[in-house]
Amino acid sequence: MDLAQIDKLNKKLEGKDAIDIINYFISNYPNKIGFATSLGVEDQMITHMISLLKKEIKIFTLDTGRLFPETYELLDKTQHRYKLNIDVYFPNSGDVETMVNNKGINLFYESVDNRKLCCGVRKLEPLKRALKDIDIWICGLRREQSPTRSEMKIVEWDENNGLLKINPLIRWNIKECWNYIKEHNIPFNTLHDKGFPSIGCQPCTRAIQDEEDIRAGRWWWEDTGSKECGLHKR
Repeated sequence: MDLAQIDKLNKKLEGKDAIDIINYFISNYPNKIGFATSLGVEDQMITHMISLLKKEIKIFTLDTGRLFPETYELLDKTQHRYKLNIDVYFPNSGDVETMVNNKGINLFYESVDNRKLCCGVRKLEPLKRALKDIDIWICGLRREQSPTRSEMKIVEWDENNGLLKINPLIRWNIKECWNYIKEHNIPFNTLHDKGFPSIGCQPCTRAIQDEEDIRAGRWWWEDTGSKECGLHKR
């Protein structure tokens, strides 16, 4: 799909509700679409919306091996609540062993390059396998989440993976998200009640203070400009 077609899609979907955006792609591109959930607030919303549509779609998550216990609990609770099959992709064990034996178990604290290496092994390689058979990738990204996402649109071309990326919640703010979560009684990670607005791997995530940015707890030892794992590199 070229840029002109993507621009046309963005104009067509501008102002549409998130569930209508999701339904448009699931209906028009069956068997070619997947949803990647990190089990964050936004992704829990999208999971709920997909369950309402009652249509087949591949749903998957990445288990890096360094997640919080609360995240695993939420995965189990979500699968039981919605009766949806969420495929779990793990990093290649040999790659993890090589990295840890060469660089150390907590290599990511030592440099940005080391942290990106760890993200590459634990996230990017499993993601490549998860996306292998799909052409459209639904994500829970929002412009408000970080400076690196402020210019994102509903429909984007993901050059890294060679497919369309769909961001149905791109215009939502965090207050609107939490209102939706509460209105529909959607399960969420209990760490959100303990000062964790954004949750990733346990050693790379901390609670934040009231005055801090919502992404301040992710890779907090790095400069703001480098705070992406590579899953959503533009």
